[in-house]
Amino acid sequence: MSLFNSSKNATALPTPDLRVHLGSLTLKNPVLVAAGTFGYGLEFARAVPLGQLGALITKTLTRVPRAGNQPPRLVETPAGMLNAVGLQNIGLEAFLREKLPRLARYDVPVIVSVLGESLEDLPLMIQALEREAGVAAIELNLSCPNVQRASALMVAQDPQATAAMVSAARAHTHKPLIAKLSPDVTDLAPIARAAQEAGANALSLVNTFTGMSLDPATRRSRLGALTGGLSGPAIRPLAVYRVWYTAQVVRLPIVGVGGIARAEDALEFFLAGASAVAVGTATFADPLAALRILRGLTRYVIRHRLPSLETLRGAISPPA
Repeated sequence: MSLFNSSKNATALPTPDLRVHLGSLTLKNPVLVAAGTFGYGLEFARAVPLGQLGALITKTLTRVPRAGNQPPRLVETPAGMLNAVGLQNIGLEAFLREKLPRLARYDVPVIVSVLGESLEDLPLMIQALEREAGVAAIELNLSCPNVQRASALMVAQDPQATAAMVSAARAHTHKPLIAKLSPDVTDLAPIARAAQEAGANALSLVNTFTGMSLDPATRRSRLGALTGGLSGPAIRPLAVYRVWYTAQVVRLPIVGVGGIARAEDALEFFLAGASAVAVGTATFADPLAALRILRGLTRYVIRHRLPSLETLRGAISPPA
């Protein structure tokens, strides 16, 4: 019998405690939808009961609208996909005017993902978000691989740049800050510590891995851009390792991201040290993936008679 099937006595057991804390933000359950894979949330509202999610992370917003990269923007890869969307978005002002008021109709915490294109840009965005009661927390996207910068490094590949961006945001808000870091680094430890010391309340690990898919027939990239971000089940073992490694060196709660398609996948992240998970690529195939995963986690907690999912956090057994 699967570990994820309800037992005969399941209905007699108390409702499991699935609450998690990301800084001062308390979520009713640990299953979120990841930035960039669920639009602004409203696109899915007719098909997905948003109020059942632990939280909704919006598409990453910039201060002014972005058109994004030229197509094609998506290409399937073995056990995953590459995307090179390039952060197409309507801009923060339009989001606050057109989208956020409509999201208030749903009983779901809204975490707004933002990318400051400069140290001068970011405070203006954070100040605007600080004024909005409908914003539960802010995710700082420090690690998008599809945005060209003057520097060869993205922010989250440099501890000093990471600290500067987090500090700039922290100075203008009391809301919880989640720093989304890049897996494309030699060592996450100094960057995670820099984010923690600069005032981040949680980390999101991991963003996509930079990759390429080339067509021998045309001798060109299969994407409109030369490179893209690899996501999906192919990256899950890499993401789980980075969550485990980072959990050893910081005290912050971690949102685990990367190839989560089943409850079993989410449990790997909890065992590695994550406090919550965000479902991304799986929603392309199944918009209800996050809620299916949540049901599986609930059955697991009941079947194993756990007082809460917190019992599992970082509970990986050492090798025999």
